[in-house]
Amino acid sequence: MSRESYDKGMKTRRKVLGDEWVDRAERNKTPFTTEFQELITRYVWDEVWNRPGVSHKVRRMLVIAMLVAMGRWDEYRLHARAALESGDLTEDDLKEVLLQAAVYCGVPAANSAFKEGREIIAELATKPKAKKGK
Repeated sequence: MSRESYDKGMKTRRKVLGDEWVDRAERNKTPFTTEFQELITRYVWDEVWNRPGVSHKVRRMLVIAMLVAMGRWDEYRLHARAALESGDLTEDDLKEVLLQAAVYCGVPAANSAFKEGREIIAELATKPKAKKGK
């Protein structure tokens, strides 16, 4: 394994998903899942997410749209929440992605995505804001 690729991937993974999520995934590794976690850290979070030419904001929008298309609601909630919480996407950005998804993925998929998105937005509205510099 390329340690440099892993380290760069882990930095991106933490930036995109947040420390809390990544720390939990790291704690839950087992001998059965460790190599898979290392693979996605290198391949997904470094090789793909760190490619030049497409910003992380655009990548977030693409991932969210693809997750809606596939109906992968656990991953959708993870990525939508992380994007909103980090400020990389606004509620309006998410809404635009979901309106586009309604046309290309179908209204039932977008209906589920809007429902999940509304719940995420409500949860985030009640969460205390993190202070800068911490």
